[in-house]
Amino acid sequence: MHDWAALAADIKRWAVELGFQQAGISEGTLARDEAHLERWLAAGHHGEMHWMAAHGRKRSRPGELVPGTIRVVSVRMDYGIGDDAASWATLADGERAYIARYALGRDYHKVLRNRLQRLAERIAGVVGPFGYRAFVDSAPVLERALARDAGLGWIGKHTCLIHAKAGSWFFLGELYTDLPLPLDAPASEHCGTCTRCIDICPTRAIVAPWVLDARRCISYLTIENPGPIPEAFRRPMGNRVFGCDDCQLVCPWNKFAKRHALPDFEPRNGLDRARLVELFAWEEDEFLKRTEGSPIRRTGHTGWLRNLAVALGNAPHSDEVVAALAARAGHPSALVREHVAWALSEQAAKAPA
Repeated sequence: MHDWAALAADIKRWAVELGFQQAGISEGTLARDEAHLERWLAAGHHGEMHWMAAHGRKRSRPGELVPGTIRVVSVRMDYGIGDDAASWATLADGERAYIARYALGRDYHKVLRNRLQRLAERIAGVVGPFGYRAFVDSAPVLERALARDAGLGWIGKHTCLIHAKAGSWFFLGELYTDLPLPLDAPASEHCGTCTRCIDICPTRAIVAPWVLDARRCISYLTIENPGPIPEAFRRPMGNRVFGCDDCQLVCPWNKFAKRHALPDFEPRNGLDRARLVELFAWEEDEFLKRTEGSPIRRTGHTGWLRNLAVALGNAPHSDEVVAALAARAGHPSALVREHVAWALSEQAAKAPA
């Protein structure tokens, strides 16, 4: 008979040894979150992310997604780089590109998945073969609700997870398992009356506390959205070309965020200081080369040019910007051409008389 409490303590210690900052254990009973998800889907807030509704209730019922699951081990890994001031400076510089800081380095899916696999192997070394599956934002999993119930933080009004001593700059991963491990206490909520995340959102995507309308969210618009960016949101996008961090940058709890120590998450290709015209000049082969092993690959080269065209339309007027846009005016993609035409009209409106 195994000492499950001792194993749970070992799992948490091993997780830290493997580079995670914290691990916790939950039962995976998410009835309240399931109801919230169903209301969110019914309202159409998921936009074109049809997979959000494609798995029924497996997303909120771990035992239906992976039969035999009775516990979920949730882990978090910090990715903050301690550069809030630099992030604000980039957002204020219309000639530079703002890329969500989670995407500046290596694709986090691979980093976390490899370490979760090693964690599972350590567990197997004690209990023998056991049932498990590792997930890192790669399956229908309510990862934030599971992490909350495992004591890793509470879900903020912007829908990100917040830890009282570590802020919100971290990734989450899970091990679904059939081991009867003891449960951790869920985290309590500490947003209080603060609405900074709601107030700062450039496109007013947080339509109510804990309710994000993805169709308005810059992260969705620049990454998951396959079509045109609605004109109403193009100017508010500013220079954000892949994701958006405003709601986290303004969160007071992030004053406690810890700087990560993993080279994997250090900015690559100078993306933390890149100029829009330089990125817009990347042809597809260069885009694929420079984004190898990066989350940015998800948007594809066409989506990348679409996003950059909007940012260039929002940039201060210059002959360099106009020339860069004009060079793409005949692009084979109608999506790119449309956004380039819009951007050129915006530049023309800002040109000196």
